[in-house]
Amino acid sequence: MKRSRSVGASSPLNGIGKQDRDSRRKRKLAEISQALNVTPVDVAVLRRMAISEGGLLTDEIRCKVWPWLLNVPTNILPEKPEEVERENNKDYNQVLLDVQRSLRRFPPGMPDEQREGLQEELIDIILRVLGRNTQLHYYQGYHDIVVTFLLVLGERLATALVEKLSTHHLRDFMDPTMDNTKHILNYLMPIIERVNPEVHDFMQQAEVGTIFALSWLITWFGHVLSDFRHVVRLYDFFLACHPLMPIYFAAVIVQYREDEVLDCECDMASVHHLLSQIPQDLPYETLISRAGDLFVQFPPSELAREAAQQYSQQMAASTFKDFDLTSEQQRPDKVLRRRRREKQALEGAAAGAMVATAQPTAARRFVRLAVMGLTVALGAAALTLVNTALEWVPKLDLHLFP
Repeated sequence: MKRSRSVGASSPLNGIGKQDRDSRRKRKLAEISQALNVTPVDVAVLRRMAISEGGLLTDEIRCKVWPWLLNVPTNILPEKPEEVERENNKDYNQVLLDVQRSLRRFPPGMPDEQREGLQEELIDIILRVLGRNTQLHYYQGYHDIVVTFLLVLGERLATALVEKLSTHHLRDFMDPTMDNTKHILNYLMPIIERVNPEVHDFMQQAEVGTIFALSWLITWFGHVLSDFRHVVRLYDFFLACHPLMPIYFAAVIVQYREDEVLDCECDMASVHHLLSQIPQDLPYETLISRAGDLFVQFPPSELAREAAQQYSQQMAASTFKDFDLTSEQQRPDKVLRRRRREKQALEGAAAGAMVATAQPTAARRFVRLAVMGLTVALGAAALTLVNTALEWVPKLDLHLFP
């Protein structure tokens, strides 16, 4: 992906660009306000706003919109959450340890007293949700999601939204075993195979599996991104879409790093180390758009069989346990490297032939992408995402809303 050159600071185009951004921001604010004030609230528009460029813009707006994206009726919530019993709680010690290690998730410069108060609230939210839903099991990384909701919404709203999220979007991560989590991870390679077969083959040859993306998935990237603005932008997107959207976003990150991956030594240790170190300067809006494209092109129903096959093979689980041995068993893949060099050398000369001999299925895929691409202006693909999310989203008793 090539980076475009920026316009110089003195260029008059900068002023034009800023005016355009300000105009689009005002239009979005007006659309969100209108969607919130009609009866019934236009949740489809709110989802569209959360997906489109910039997301929901401010935490103040998120406080109003996130509950609607999760179908949480805020008008019947108790004024104050109930007290939490910490003594003899089976999860308390682990939750306490994780929360104590979460200092970097709080804004830099926050006074210690304020942060410590929020950490206490974070512990209470987690124990409260688990206490109400005994079928849920705490996992390390859960607190990274909960703290995001706490910082945006406060304890009262965060408790309600985290409970809904835990019983729906995050439900598979909260089973007694990681079987369902590994199954979701197994969607990653089929997506990558469709987007970039060369990267897919390279990763398969390296036997890297998908464990590198585990913390991305189960924390919605909250654990690996240092800028809180990027975290909440992704949460806008994920809350507005299908629960599997984080795995599509993981796939586009791998695709974005294609050159780094293919230049890496083709062994598990090297590729795992590279991919587990996520860059902080990702082009988030571009990747969000691309993830939306991929979801429309390759919906989960199309990938389910391959994901199940990967699950049965348990490649990630069986190879990752031998991770410590990989430094002695490195196997650079000369065939893939040579193929890549040949591809680069012939790319220009073969362009015409490739167009002439393109298979009908490839042509249809590009047409479909052009027609259904998720752009900042939101076209058909974005509407498909919205409709899919509306079809999946937990059903709400309509009488709860006026």
